[in-house]
Amino acid sequence: MTKSEKKEHDNALSKDKNEVDKNKNDNNTNPVKEESAEEKLKITQDKLLRAMAEMENQRRRFEKEKQDAFDFGGFNFARESLSLLDNIDRAITSFKNDENLKNNKDLNKIIDAIEIIKKDLISIFKKNNIEPIECINKKFDPNFHQAMLEVEDSTKEASTVVQEIQRGYMMKDRLLRPSFVGVTKKSEKKTENVEKKQEKEEEKEQKKWLFYLVEKKKTPI
Repeated sequence: MTKSEKKEHDNALSKDKNEVDKNKNDNNTNPVKEESAEEKLKITQDKLLRAMAEMENQRRRFEKEKQDAFDFGGFNFARESLSLLDNIDRAITSFKNDENLKNNKDLNKIIDAIEIIKKDLISIFKKNNIEPIECINKKFDPNFHQAMLEVEDSTKEASTVVQEIQRGYMMKDRLLRPSFVGVTKKSEKKTENVEKKQEKEEEKEQKKWLFYLVEKKKTPI
């Protein structure tokens, strides 16, 4: 080994030694703090509690989903079945209004047979907690009603349901189908009369104030 090679070798060894010493000093300056047994136990307990809480939440969600499936499993089927009641009502109305059938002696028997089918279907619905929504003379509620038309009626409060176009239904506490309804609105003529009356009252009050101010000026201090 030449002198120059030996010198480079010694420099490399010296450099490696300095790095090792530096790392030792750094480790001595910033030692890693080891967790105590109590801290490790506390961390483990916290993780265990979180896992148990998550399992309990999952169990509750599963129970709720299972109960909902039991209570409302036939929800879509029930909603589609409402069209059967609608068609039965339309059939009865159609038969009663048909001039060609009014003189038929068997018409009442046909209607009675259809009515029996309707009653059986309603009975099945009730057994499955499907009930019609009572809406006539009720305050319009967008959660249960769908307004199809407005009717001028000065004898009732505005937005009162006075006509049922298509019956709505509930399945337990869930809306199966909203009621299609007609609601009241104030008569436009009456509204105009009220506005004119208010204007006259305001004009009368203004005249009183003007008269009062004029008379006050006339009165000597």
